[in-house]
Amino acid sequence: MSTETGTTGTTSTDPQKIHDVIIVGSGPAGYTAAVYTARANLAPLMIASSVKAGGELMNTTDVENYPGFPEGVMGPDLMEQFEKQAVRFGTEILFEDVTSLELSGAVKKVTIGTGEIFSARSIIVSTGSEYRELGLEDEKRLSGHGVSWCATCDGFFFKDQDIAVIGGGDSAMEEALFLTKFARSVTVVHRRDTLRASKIMQDRALSHEKVRFIWNSEVVGIDGDSKVTGLRLASTVDDSTQHLPVTGVFVAIGNDPRVDLVRDVLELTTEGTIAVQGRTSKTSIPGVFAAGDVIDPTYRQAITASGSGCVAAIDVEHYLADLGDSVDTAAEVPTPPAEHVSEEARVSITTQGE
Repeated sequence: MSTETGTTGTTSTDPQKIHDVIIVGSGPAGYTAAVYTARANLAPLMIASSVKAGGELMNTTDVENYPGFPEGVMGPDLMEQFEKQAVRFGTEILFEDVTSLELSGAVKKVTIGTGEIFSARSIIVSTGSEYRELGLEDEKRLSGHGVSWCATCDGFFFKDQDIAVIGGGDSAMEEALFLTKFARSVTVVHRRDTLRASKIMQDRALSHEKVRFIWNSEVVGIDGDSKVTGLRLASTVDDSTQHLPVTGVFVAIGNDPRVDLVRDVLELTTEGTIAVQGRTSKTSIPGVFAAGDVIDPTYRQAITASGSGCVAAIDVEHYLADLGDSVDTAAEVPTPPAEHVSEEARVSITTQGE
């Protein structure tokens, strides 16, 4: 079986093998885990999405706070570099959707959309998060017809139009500022009277001539038959309502961790993220590790996701060493555990983490 890996050509993997580690999901956490485990000679298999490999950074414009890029970098370009680095060290990437996980026992099972099942001694879950929706009746109906969750994907289609952005965090401000490149006006609708965004993002949005704000209001309806024609807004402080005539609305009210594959299997936190032990990536099941936004309800930054991917890789390496497994993932079913991880591999990955 083979699949395109974008800029890196093709890769193939044999579903009859027992891998040392399978990484479910990509993004900064998954790709970092792939780089570290690959350099530790664990030959990771990454199963990324068939539609949206690379995580939320694929929808981000200028990334100005990732170390090493003093002039900033486009999100998709950064993720392309992540992918190239992971592949360079021997990561196999399969662009398919995981449909189920069987995490009990010494050998874990990963089933993809084609029905094929892959086996591994350890799993890293780095499924990230997904856009939060308003939950309105017409939101789904008008998706792609004026309702969007991605300015970088759809902003071009709203040239010289009046559009709205819903939210008050960094993502909302970034969406609003990006959309000023195309729109005639951008109205930010926020349910509070102050923004949650960082000061630099607030200052940029508040000072931009094309951006205006409607405070203490929430969207209660989206108007339009075949496309968006306006929003119905309700005050959060009194009984007043108003109509906002716009032809596009970009929803930027946060994200939810993608835990559907493990919701009834792994322990979750009160915030809905996968619970891990202390500062480790260890979940409630031995041999299953998690990294990135799927474990982080607080920081949700590319750099923190990358760091947790590194943690997961090192935790996996130590776990396999304790099992007495070989770092050679070419063993065919049902090859039993062999020797411990070599000292050379251990020194390599430990040095990288310092």
